[in-house]
This record gives sequence, structure tokens and C-alpha cells, in this order.
Amino acid sequence: MKSVVDVVTQLKRTKLLLGSTIDLSISAMFYKHFLQIIFLLGGTFALENAEQNKIVATHLNAKWAHTPLLLETAEYMSEESPATFWTFVENVARWDAQEYISKNDEEKFADLLSTSSKILSSSQLELLRLSLALRVHSPKIEMFRQIALDRGLHNASNIKQCSAVVDVNGQLICGVGELQNVLDKVNYDDMHQMAIYDVDHHYPGGESNKMKLVLYAEIGTPSFSSCHSKILQLVNAGQVDYILRPYVQDPGQERVRLSGYGIELAIKSTEYKAQDDTKVEEEDADLQQLGEDEQHTEGFLFSTLRLRFPDLAPQLADFKKHLVQSSHDMAPMKVWQLQHLSMQAAQRVLSAGGPQDQLTAFINTAQDFPRLARGLTRIKVDEKMKREIIKNQNYLRSNHDIGPHDAALFINGMHFDMDYTDVFTLLDNVKNEQRALEGLSNLGVSETALSQLLSLEGGAGESTRGFMGGTQPSPEYGLDIRDTAIVWLNDIEKDSTYRRWPSSVNELLRPSYPGMLRSIRKNFHNLVLVVDPVSPSTADLFTEVSSFLNHNAPLRMGFVFSVPADKRITGLQDAGVAIVCAFNYVVQSFDGEEANMKGFSFLQDLYASLGQTLTVDSITSFFKKRYKSEDMNDVFGDDSDFDVGRRLAREFIEKGGFKTTPQALMNGVPLPSKHLSGDEFEEIMLMEVMRNTQVIQRAVYRGDLTDREDVTDWLMAAPNIMPRLNDRILNSKSGRCVDTSGTSTATLSSLAAAEGDVKAALDDLSLRDVSAVLDNTCHYISTKVDAAVRPLTLWVVADYDTAEGRDLLLEAVKYTRESDSVRLCAVHHRNTSTSTTAHPPLSHIVQVAQATLPSPVARQFLVKVLDPDFASKLESGEKKINQIKLNGFDVEAFESRLKSLSGDVFELHAAFSSRVAGVPGGSRTIIANGRVLGPLDPDETFVLEDFALLEKHTAITLTDEITEIVKESAADPLALSSLIMKVSGVLQSKPQTKTRTSLQLRGTEHSTFTLQPRRPDLPSFDVVAVCDPASLAAQKMGPVLQVLHRVLNAKVMVVLNAIEKHSEMPLKSFYRVVLDSSPHFDPKTGARLPGAGAVFSWLPESPILTQNLHVPDNWLVEVVRSKYDLDNIKLEDVETNVISEYELENVLVEGHCFEQSTGNPPRGLQFTLGTQHDPIMVDTIVMANLGYFQLKANPGAWHLDLREGRSKELYGITSHEGTDTPVGSSAVQVLVSSFRSHVVKVRVAKLPGKTDMDLLDEDDKDGEGGGLWNTITSTFSTGDDSGSDAGDAVETINIFSVASGHLYERFLRIMMVSVRKHTNSPVKFWFLKNFLSPSLKDSLPVLAQEYGFSYELVQYKWPRWLHRQTEKQRIIWGYKILFLDVLFPLHVKKIIFVDADQVVRADIKELHDLNLEGAPYGFVPFCDSRKEMEGFRFWKHGYWRNHLGGRKYHISALFVVDLRKFRRIAAGDRLRGQYQGLSQDPNSLSNLDQDLPNNMIHQVRIKSLPMEWLWCETWCDDDSKKYAKVIDVCNNPQTKEAKLVAAERIIDEWTEYDQDIKRVLARHRDYVTSKPTDTSKPHPSPLRTLLEDRHFTN
Repeated sequence: MKSVVDVVTQLKRTKLLLGSTIDLSISAMFYKHFLQIIFLLGGTFALENAEQNKIVATHLNAKWAHTPLLLETAEYMSEESPATFWTFVENVARWDAQEYISKNDEEKFADLLSTSSKILSSSQLELLRLSLALRVHSPKIEMFRQIALDRGLHNASNIKQCSAVVDVNGQLICGVGELQNVLDKVNYDDMHQMAIYDVDHHYPGGESNKMKLVLYAEIGTPSFSSCHSKILQLVNAGQVDYILRPYVQDPGQERVRLSGYGIELAIKSTEYKAQDDTKVEEEDADLQQLGEDEQHTEGFLFSTLRLRFPDLAPQLADFKKHLVQSSHDMAPMKVWQLQHLSMQAAQRVLSAGGPQDQLTAFINTAQDFPRLARGLTRIKVDEKMKREIIKNQNYLRSNHDIGPHDAALFINGMHFDMDYTDVFTLLDNVKNEQRALEGLSNLGVSETALSQLLSLEGGAGESTRGFMGGTQPSPEYGLDIRDTAIVWLNDIEKDSTYRRWPSSVNELLRPSYPGMLRSIRKNFHNLVLVVDPVSPSTADLFTEVSSFLNHNAPLRMGFVFSVPADKRITGLQDAGVAIVCAFNYVVQSFDGEEANMKGFSFLQDLYASLGQTLTVDSITSFFKKRYKSEDMNDVFGDDSDFDVGRRLAREFIEKGGFKTTPQALMNGVPLPSKHLSGDEFEEIMLMEVMRNTQVIQRAVYRGDLTDREDVTDWLMAAPNIMPRLNDRILNSKSGRCVDTSGTSTATLSSLAAAEGDVKAALDDLSLRDVSAVLDNTCHYISTKVDAAVRPLTLWVVADYDTAEGRDLLLEAVKYTRESDSVRLCAVHHRNTSTSTTAHPPLSHIVQVAQATLPSPVARQFLVKVLDPDFASKLESGEKKINQIKLNGFDVEAFESRLKSLSGDVFELHAAFSSRVAGVPGGSRTIIANGRVLGPLDPDETFVLEDFALLEKHTAITLTDEITEIVKESAADPLALSSLIMKVSGVLQSKPQTKTRTSLQLRGTEHSTFTLQPRRPDLPSFDVVAVCDPASLAAQKMGPVLQVLHRVLNAKVMVVLNAIEKHSEMPLKSFYRVVLDSSPHFDPKTGARLPGAGAVFSWLPESPILTQNLHVPDNWLVEVVRSKYDLDNIKLEDVETNVISEYELENVLVEGHCFEQSTGNPPRGLQFTLGTQHDPIMVDTIVMANLGYFQLKANPGAWHLDLREGRSKELYGITSHEGTDTPVGSSAVQVLVSSFRSHVVKVRVAKLPGKTDMDLLDEDDKDGEGGGLWNTITSTFSTGDDSGSDAGDAVETINIFSVASGHLYERFLRIMMVSVRKHTNSPVKFWFLKNFLSPSLKDSLPVLAQEYGFSYELVQYKWPRWLHRQTEKQRIIWGYKILFLDVLFPLHVKKIIFVDADQVVRADIKELHDLNLEGAPYGFVPFCDSRKEMEGFRFWKHGYWRNHLGGRKYHISALFVVDLRKFRRIAAGDRLRGQYQGLSQDPNSLSNLDQDLPNNMIHQVRIKSLPMEWLWCETWCDDDSKKYAKVIDVCNNPQTKEAKLVAAERIIDEWTEYDQDIKRVLARHRDYVTSKPTDTSKPHPSPLRTLLEDRHFTN
């Protein structure tokens, strides 16, 4: 044996094998001889250690069936752009579909990669592989399938066997054979309303067509190809808007295998034995044939060795077992040995060899840390490494708030917290970054400039405010309020009311009480209201304004009336105009500062007197009473002197782009429209004043604002104040971007010369190169001919044979006269369904003018030609081109060019508009530096002032900085203008990202290692990971870094952030990350392999392990197959392998709900989620904490609504965000189409007449117990399982319990039977589904039927905002106490929690009926009669003695909750709030479930229950046992007796219950075994399964 170790030691020294994986370049013969020597020398150890390697393996499947990789690839393309999607689809449609479907999976994969490579770069292909391995787009394919099933594709008789279905005008057709006949019969005035979603794939060019056509088909099949080609003909003919929804008719039985999650095997405390002694049947033989994990062992990669030397396989297995056992001693360690484990782990990683081996060692060290720990203690720590680590830690702590315990991942400077960032979110960010990185690199940007450009934010960002009825991006743009249209009611700087206020801006720097409004005689805060004078909301707003004025608030206030500007409409015809005339009359009757206020007072009296009956007659009558001598015609008629200001007001409203009223502007910035009502208006105004005060304070402090400046002028000079507001320009979410990163130098003429067929040549070009050809071909129009840098490039896309298209171009051409920083190209996109009568067409005239005339001449010429009057006369033939007289304009030459104009340019423009920009023919669109603004609405105008705004906005947000960065990168101004345009396009396509950070570490020589990019010649990512190698973060991060380096061209630096000293074991778990970088296929058959799973091999056999899954926050997973107790895995008790299978049960829809008027969460409000045909499938309750709610869903289209009953009777939904409601739909719809979190925000308001009613009213007059919850029952339960109190002859007793692990589930069964044996009342058990094993879930319906109870499984995902527990036991404790208010439906008025390890000896109805005397819950106090345990009663001294103040400390093993009282006093929200604060300290809440309510005893009162309701031998003496109504098998800290032994000893009837339950379950197993198995059942859809399982409630 010693000789083997000597050989291995020598190999370590020579670096041939150890410290790195085996160098396979050395001859195989050498290794074979070497291995044979080892096995000869080690024969003895091989025999002694021939024990079997027991594997723990698991995998996770989705609930839905397999989705084809081809369809997932198409969805990946759609995320790149719609144009990319359709290019891919067109390429696939040209395949030989019959040949494709005959290929095996690997060949199909090769085909889709080959086609993708024509569209994507090599780097993007790697990301595509990763996306397919992660199955990122599988939920979207399943969503489309569920939409199809909801539409009726599975049950319509005429299409049941149809693989391609067309939905047109509400009619489903198989294929396209009858399509033309159906279209011919359509009544276009009475068409079917079809639900169209934003995620739908519209074929470019058809969106403007009225008839919507949806094709449900599987891309790559013959039926799809034939239907697609026919429908394209209809699109080109202008007949239909073609929408493609991928649909797999027969998905088969196989489930989607998931990855992108972690598996933990945590070492469990063995202080108390909690293992079941029931014999477990072994796994099926086929499940045991599993390989081991592919990590190397002490430098040997045994999977490779087995392939190289198959004849030595048995000896290799023995040798590996020896290496594992000799270096992975699990004996307990002393405290002094634990101190430097992190540093020693870091030393082990850095000593592993090259960077790849160091990363492998980093992963192995973290993921198998418990078995490596003892070996690490023998490693000597390099002092240089230690000093460098400490220096870096000091820097990271002080500069980046990263402590020694923290981990961080930086990708190109963007910080990702891996505790909260899942792989799917990371992939999204990486894809966006890759696109920008590659695009900028293609444009020849230098490495220095590249990093500067990436830090610029030109993309769509999160909206922070309501804006003109939509959303507004940050920064918050404002409108100049120095406008005569505004009627100001006061002037802080001039009015005598404020004369005593100090007038210096420096007063802002004086200290004041927090929240106090500062009274300074400056117009710091200017509020402008835009109101409709006859709207009821105006009176309410004016009341609020009056209140501000009366209280001398430091607000300057004014308003603008929104009334018709047409002077033909008089005050005798329109009520709004009548109010304007009356107001002006009153104002003109007074002089000075009080004039406007007198008019305002008149308006208030008018509103108070007339209320909502504001008509012309009522207004003039009111006026007549006040001013009896005035002639009504003089005031309100045609020639009224008081009808003034309407045109100015309309111009102001148009400048603001306001489409609805009321609107409010604070210092010119629009405020959210939803806040302009009631108390909310006052609150938002105060918040704005405080916020603006801070901004102005900083300006005064810096000296930017002094007493010399006019405050209003200073405010209006801010860069966010625009000459006008246009949501389409300023809202960065409203625009897409075209790919401008093409570098092709081809022009239209060069394509024509080389290819002959320009259209075919364009079809062969990539999308980015089509854009490049357009740029190269455009003869830009600008103010001057001189070459100059023009940062804004405008492509105006329209049909110039239409008046609307010409009007848009005319405004753009006029603007080139105003600015020399703009260049303009007219892009033709004609509507093929219309024709022009002009000869030649005006579009041809426009094209020849811009292509051949000098820029100034072309501009002047187009201004004349595009003039509406002149253009109409040209079309009619009244005018001729030769009538235009301009300097430099040669009419004959122009007409000659017009006759010889080639159609190639229109092919280019059409290809760009349809394929790249994706806009319908005939629509109007502006493309500004690659950003697509449009298509414009039919009635939407885009005038000269809008182009000015567009230039200013683009310069401020992007082009000024881009120009400064890239000004040295191009040789001439024309090239630089194009470069600025292209760089802008690339950056605008990148969503706004996190703030970028540059790490300046104090040293990298001794404590870091770096993996260089695989392709140094290509642009590379900069990835920096800061992590302690002995931490949970390292366990998760290592495999992610490995995949990132493999998939991205990345430079990866790992900074070892090791902790200097430990007092306990830093890691007590083994870990695997399930993450693949590409799909895999069987090398023999080519069949796709199922996918990744986690495999743990060579684990120590003596410790007890608990298996936990670490999945994304919005996943609900459960184990669906496992023979063994995954809570208590002890491998020495297992004969072979421990195999488990999990299922993604649901993907959560999360949300936040608030009341419209108060902004408070409506506690107890219930939401339902369902489908179109089954609108109520799951429901939930809104928390007071953040208004949070969660609903269980799966991929598909869902309807969100208030639950019938009290919720719907009191409330209505007023607004919602994050939803996917189609246009014209009244239902709130949510699409679940990805694995990522889906969060919605809902605002509700009390219905009229319900304002004073309480949702949680104790009387429950409207019978909340009815409806959904009365019908949801366990499919397998017996008896009265409604759980409802209302109308039952005998009240149902509701009992809640939790259990995890086979032993506690065995106890749980006994507890249920003991309850049922002692009561005649109906009993319903509620179990937390999260932790139940498959065996218990299978046994519940059997026991329910045998013993006559009902049950329901409740499930809740720990909210992401609530501090998380990491230990499974503490997570269970948290679920037991923290979510009582939301786990159960509102009709359950009382719930009794009974621990699983209890036996009930009395009628539980006594406890149910016990009066809690107004307390929300009742607990049993701890016994104190067993005197020998006095030293363990911690609550009698120290903190608890002082905190309780004489009150008793209660045990949480049994308690009763009055849920109505609990919810009404917000006890759950209080408990969660207190938990959030206390749980940050790891030393607090050691017994979470009972420490928390006892800690909150002063805020949430506890009723002490009689002691006989919980007898525990540990704390209660033997004499009191005879009075016990419930016996608890609690742990004894003195004897540490095993729970199973204690139960059999203490409770006489326990064994009898146990044996009886075993007999019942055995009888059922025998019955099931004897029944024939039906294997013909089709695979159920997730929605259908959810419907069947809806007794599993939130």
C-alpha cells in the first residue's frame, strides 16, 4: 500500500499528473504501463476498498412536454429582432421539409446551426447553444401551444388531425385550401375581434391590413412551408396581417429537462436521531445505471482514463476510491484546525497549476469542501497571498462595499449579486452586452473607446413616472412654462401676500426641521394644471389648489384651460368656452395681482353651485345672477371681447403632447396622471416640493444658482427642459432599433453590377449589411454642401405618393434648413395595395431630386414640390416640373434622369423598410440614428418643432458624448457622421444596464488567477469574480464562470476573497450546479440526450445529508419520484444509489397591489387567475407588506381578476402594469412565456358607495365562504371536505401541519389518525406541499378515504423581499408562522396548528371552541413541573426574562389562530416586519417559530391555552401525563433520545396507530399492484394538470 502512495507522491512532484488534469499528449503507452504498475503494487488496497461508489443523483423536469429545438431557435432569433426572426423562418421554409423530418436529432441540430450561422456571428452561435441547453425559450413555445388549445385547436372536429391551422375572422381552417373562399366571404364591417399580443410574430409589411390571420404550425414541417408561401402571397397583395404562432400538434410524452439551478446536500445535525426505520424498496435497475460526476479526482480525470484504457476499468475504479478515501477524511475537527480553512482553500486553488486547472480546483474545493476540509488543514498558507488578500479586502470594503463574507460578479463592470441573479437573467444581460460589444467592434472602434461607449446608456430604461398618459423615462423631461397661455394665480416673488418672507436663495442652506416647507420669496416651485373646465375632476383639483393658496404654501400655481380653439365655436354653444368667457370677464373687471384670484374664486363658486351639471344654460344662468346688467351675447357670443386665449392654450397643449386631461406640471415636468385626485394629489405635491428643494439646495451650495439669476429662467435652462414634449421621442421604450453595425462598402450600383438581380442580391445580404448599403447609397440632404460632421442621421420612411408621406418629408426637409447638424435621406416604402395617377409619380420626383441635385438645391426643390397645393396640382397635371425655377436646377437634365430612373433603389428601400425596419408599406416612420420612431398613427403629426426636439434629445442623451469619444476614429466628416450614426444605433439597441464599476485591486500577483480569452483577436468580455473559495457563493459561481469562459470570448479573473479566521466550519454542504453549455446527443444513434442532472459520487457514507434545490425565485418545484428519504440520506444504510426526480410544478406570477386613492395595500383583497375557458383556477390574498401577492401559473395566457364575493363587490381594478392585455380586451391578461420572474402592478379603487366598507369586516355579511373555496376539494378525500363554515350543520375543524422527511411524515399520519379517532366533527387537514415526499402525497387519499377526513395541500413561495433562511429546518419554521394570513382562504375563520410528532387524546373540537378572549392566537406555555430540566429553561433568565416581564414563554408545537382577528390587526404583516429586522442577526431567533411570537407578545397578544393541551415529557412531570389531551414527542436536550424510540416508549397507543396505518397502506398497494396499468394515456397539458390539482391552493 505504501508503494502506491509513494508513486502518487512522486507524480505530484514531477507535475505529470497531479495539480492538473492528465496531459493526454504524453503517450498512451506510458500511462498504461504506469497504471498497471500501480494496480500491481496496490492489489491489496484494491481488495480492501472494493466497496461500491454510491451515487446521489437528481434531475428536474418541466411540467410540459418536449418542445423542438428548431422552434426554440426561432424564438431566440425573435429576441434579436423581428427581422431576424423572419429571416430565419424564410430560410427554414426553403428547406426540404420531408428530408429534414427524416433526419435524427443531431442532424437536425446541425441543420439549424448551419442556417443560424448565416444570420448570427460565431459568438452569438455559442450563446444560442447555451440558450438551447438551458431551454430558455421552451416556455414561450408552450405558451403558444396553450393559446392554441384555448382557441380550440384540440377539440374542433374539422381540424383535430391538422398540423397547420389557420385562424381567420374567428374561423379555424385546416391548411390554406379554403382560405381564399373564406376571405372572399368576409364582411369587413363586422369582423371577429381577435386577441393579438405583443409577443406575436407579425410578418413585416402587413400590420396595416385590417384582416388578421393567425397560422398555428410547426416551423420546419411540410404543412408549414406550404401554408407560409400561400399566406405570403396574400400579404404582398395587401389582404391580410399575417401572424405566426408556433404550434406542435403532438408534443409526445417526454418532458423538458431543465438546467440552470443548484443542488445542495447539506450535512445534517445528528444531535437528535430523526430517521425512519422503515425498510425502503430499492430503485428500479434502470435508474441505477448512472455515471459519476465528471470532476477530476486529485488531478486524475477518470472518465478520460476509462475511455483510453477500457481493459483497466475495474482497477481504475478501485484506485479512484483509494484516492477519495485517503484524502477525504470526515472525522470531526478541532476549532484551531478550522481557523484558516478559507486561506488554505485559496492556497490549494492557486497551487493547482494553470488557470484552467485553478478554476477546476476552485469548483472542486467549494463543491466538495466538507470532505476536503481535513486535508486542507495540512496546507501551508503563503504569507504573500494572505497579505495581498487582506489589502484587496480593505480596498473592496471601502470602495465597493464588498466585505470578506461577500461575493460579487462583474461583467464588463456591471455588478451581479449571484444570491439574487439566476442564470436566465444573467444570460439576458450577456446577450445584450454581446450584441453591443460585437457591433462596436465591427465598426472598428478601439478598445479604449469601446469601454467608454459601453458605459453610455442609450437604450430603453425603466420608466419612473407617468407621462402624457403613458410612461416617462429618466431623466424626466419638462416643458418650458414661460408661456402666456398659463393663467398664474399667484407670484411668490411679487405678490404682497409673501412680502415678509426672506428673498435670498441662500435661505435654502439654513437648517430646518425634516419635512418642513421653506417659505422663501422665490418661485422655486411652479405648478401648472391643464384642465378641461367642464370635467368633474377640475372642481376637485381647484379645491386642492385653493387649500394650498389659503395655507400660503410656497407654490406658484397656474392653469391652462383645454377647450376647442375653433373661433366659430362660441360660449353659447360650448360649456367649456362659456366658462373661459365668464372667467375672462371677471378677471378683466379687476386690476392688479388680485384679478386672476377673483376669477378663480368665481370658478370655485360656479363649481360649488352647479356641481356636475355644467351646461351652457346652467353656466350662463349662474353668470346672469351675478352680473344681471350684462348682455349674454356680449360676453358669450360671436364678438365677445372676453373670448381670448383659446388659441394660445391649444398651442401650449399641443407643445406638451397632452392627449388627456387633467395634467399637472411641476417646474415643467409632467406628473403621473394617476395621482391627480384626492389626498394623493396633495401627497404627490408635497413629495415633489421636497424633492425639488433638495435639487435647488445643491445648486445653491455649488454656486450654480445665486440671487442674481431669475429662478424661473434658471429652472427653464435645465437640460431636461425641452421646447416641446413628444412621448414618441422622449419615451425611450417607445422605439425599436435597426441593426446599424454593418460594415459592407457595397452600394446599389455595385450590387447591380456584380449580381444583375438586385432583389436577389439584397435577399442574400445580412440585415446589418442591408442597412450599410442604404447608408452607402443615400445622397443625404443637409443645409450646406460643405463636408461637416452631422451627428444626427434621419431616414424618413414613407410613401411619397400619399399626401401624409409628403407632409412628413416636407417638415423634415424644412428642418434641415434650421440645423446643420442633421442629414436627411428619404426612404420609399410604398403601399402596394394602392396606386398613383401621377405621371411621373411624385415618389420618383423625390428620389431623383435627393439622388442627383446638390444638397441646397435639392432642399429648395423639395420644399416647393412637397408643398400640398403644388403637389396636388402636379398629380392632377395642372403643374409641371419645368415650371420650377431655382438657381442650379437644370430642368432638362432632371427630366432626363427621371425617365431613366431604375427601380433598383425602390427594391433597396423596400427591403430595408420591410426586412430590417419591419414597418408596413405606406406607413410613416422616422429612423433617427438607427432608432425607429413609428409607424406614426394615421392622425399623428410630426412637425418641424418635433424634429428640433428629436435633435436636442439625441444630442443630450447620446451623440454629444459619442462624437467626443470617436472623433479620431474616422478620416473624414462624412465617414465620421456615418460612424456616429452606426454607434448610436448599436448603443440604443442595448437596454439600460447597471452602473459600471472599475476594480483597482491593490494586488493581483499572489491571490488571483486569470483565464485569458479563447480568441484574443476578437472583442472580449471582462469578467471578474470576487469570492471566498470556502463559501456557498463559490459553490454556485464556479460552474457559471466555467460556462461563461466556454461560451463567451471572455477574460475571467477570479479574486480570492478568503476570510482570515473562522470559528466554525465555513461550509457544511456538498453542491452541484446543473448547467450545460450546449445540447448533447447520443454518439451512436444521434438522438438528443434528455439533458443535465446533478450527480454526487464518492460521498462520505456516515453523515446524514439533506437534499435541497436552489432554483430561481419564481419557480415552485417538488419532488415527484424518490424511494428514499431526501431529508435524511445516510449512504451507509443505502444499498445502491439514491435517485430522485423533481418537477417544476409552477412558475409564479407575482404582483403588488395598492389602492388608487390612498396608495395603501388593500389587505385581504383576493385575486384569481385562470384561462379564458376556466377563469378561476388559482387565487391568492394580498399582503399588507408591499401589497404583495403571488399566483401559481404555467406557460400560457392567463386572466387576472378580483375574486367573486366581497373582493369584487367592494373593489374594481383601475390600472395595471406588466400585463399583456390585447387591444380591445376588457380582461386583464398576463402571458407567462419565460422562466424569468413576471411581476405585475395593480391599482384598485373602492366602488361607488363602498368607500366606508371594510374588506375584512368581521360580520362577513356577504358570505365570503361561498364561491371558489366552497367548491375546491381534494379529488381523493371523503366526507365534508369543503372546509367551509357557512351553512354546515357541524362546523369543520381545520388543522394545519408541516412535515419533512419520512420519519416526520410517519408521525404526521399517526397524528391525523389520532385526531380523527377522538372527534365526531368533520376535520380538514391543511398541509404545506413544499416539503412533502411523493410517498406521503400518494398515501393521503388512501388515508382520507379510510379514516374519513378531508385535506388540502397549500403552497407558498418564500417572497424574494423577505430575508431568507438557508437551513431547511429554519425554512420550515418560517413557513409555520410567517404566512398564516395568506396560506388559507378567507372563509377559514380558525385554524389549529398541530405538530406532526403529536398524538391527540381528546376531542380537538374543545380546543377549536375555546374562547381566545380577543387575542389573534393562543399558544400553550412551556411546562415547568419537571424540576430536573430547570437548567435548560432559558426563558427564566437573561433577555427573555426581562422581555417577557412576568409573562409566560409559549411553545409553538400547538397553537390556535383566529384568522379573522389575525388578519384584521395585520398580525401577519407585523410578524414579517419584526422577522425582517431580527433575522439579519444570525444569533437571533434561534427557535424562529416560537421566538418570534414570544418576542412580539407586547404587539400581538397571545392567549395562554390550558397546559393539558400540550404534554411533553421533557418539560412536564409524570403526574400530569394522565391529564394530557395532546402528547408531544419533543426532543430532550439532556438524554438526546431518538424520537422514534421516545414515541414508542411514551405513548402507549402509538405502535397500534402505526401498525394500523401500515396495514391500510399495504392493502392499498396490493390492490394497485393487481390492477393492469394503462399506458395509453396522453401526456396532460400543464394547464389541464393545474386544473385537476386546483385543490393545491396558494
